[in-house]
Amino acid sequence: MNLKTTYMGIELKNPIIIGASNLVLDLEMAKKLEAAGAAAIVYKSLFEEQLHLEAAELEEELHEFDDIHAEMTTLFPNIEHSGPKAHLLALKRLKETVSIPVIASLNCTYDVSWVEYAKYLEETGVDGLELNFYSTISDVEKSPEEIENGLIDILKKVKAAVSIPVGVKLSPFYTNMMNVVYRMDHNGADGFVLFNRLFQPDIDIKEEKLRVPYNLSHKGDNRLALRFAGLLACNLNSGICSNTGIHDGEDVITMLLAGANAVQVVSTVYKNGVIQITRMLDELSAWMKDKGYEQIDDFKGKLCKKNVADPNAYRRAQYVDYLMNAKEYTKKYPIT
Repeated sequence: MNLKTTYMGIELKNPIIIGASNLVLDLEMAKKLEAAGAAAIVYKSLFEEQLHLEAAELEEELHEFDDIHAEMTTLFPNIEHSGPKAHLLALKRLKETVSIPVIASLNCTYDVSWVEYAKYLEETGVDGLELNFYSTISDVEKSPEEIENGLIDILKKVKAAVSIPVGVKLSPFYTNMMNVVYRMDHNGADGFVLFNRLFQPDIDIKEEKLRVPYNLSHKGDNRLALRFAGLLACNLNSGICSNTGIHDGEDVITMLLAGANAVQVVSTVYKNGVIQITRMLDELSAWMKDKGYEQIDDFKGKLCKKNVADPNAYRRAQYVDYLMNAKEYTKKYPIT
């Protein structure tokens, strides 16, 4: 089967992309992922906030024992944090190691840094850039419009500063996600990753303190991304990459039918090993052969909102269906 697809204007040999994670920090692992069939790799995000924290920690450690002796002012020479240099070097090495496309990921704290770091990332030779628009808003006086306009302004500035394709990775928590994506699409975004997997806090009731568990996704966690892929796919100039809860070939197929161009996977590789990439591609090929599809474009978007007869398919259809057929559901799932 012809599994080729295009995302962010980048031609891929198949729709499976390795999402940003620690998986690709090891070059040997990156080569294994490529050999297993991965079509592209998103390198771990460059977080400006992390660089600032590391610089502050280094400063504190260097001066921890200053003036410990009357005749000694410092133990160490004047050393500065390297900033993004280590990240850029590792990213460049990855690009030189694999033959598949490599996409950089960026999350910044200050508006001016988005453009500065985007230029640095482009210089490594990457094939594209993913703007990781994940942020925690703590200012109660900031309006949704102000926040969204700020993100669109960053997108426009980055697009003007670099020549490589620029995608946007979004969280689902906007008053009108459709409008946010629509506006970004019309302001130059080359692709959208739906959605950012957020690591939410939990409470340890024994220790009575907050903790942040590292939770991998599960099969079925892709429903939200599936819904918005179906709503958006037939109405955008740019491509869609579905993320979170993509665990097997069936999940890949459902996203393509909804209209996604590609998918990003991480958790299923951690859970099932690198070989899972090959299994997913085999499942996709077998399904296409069984259905008589020769290429992905033969069925991509077949079930997006624009192409389905039921106007409520991606709205509240399941909720209404439950209300209208509540007895049938309670028979299937009796309460004891």
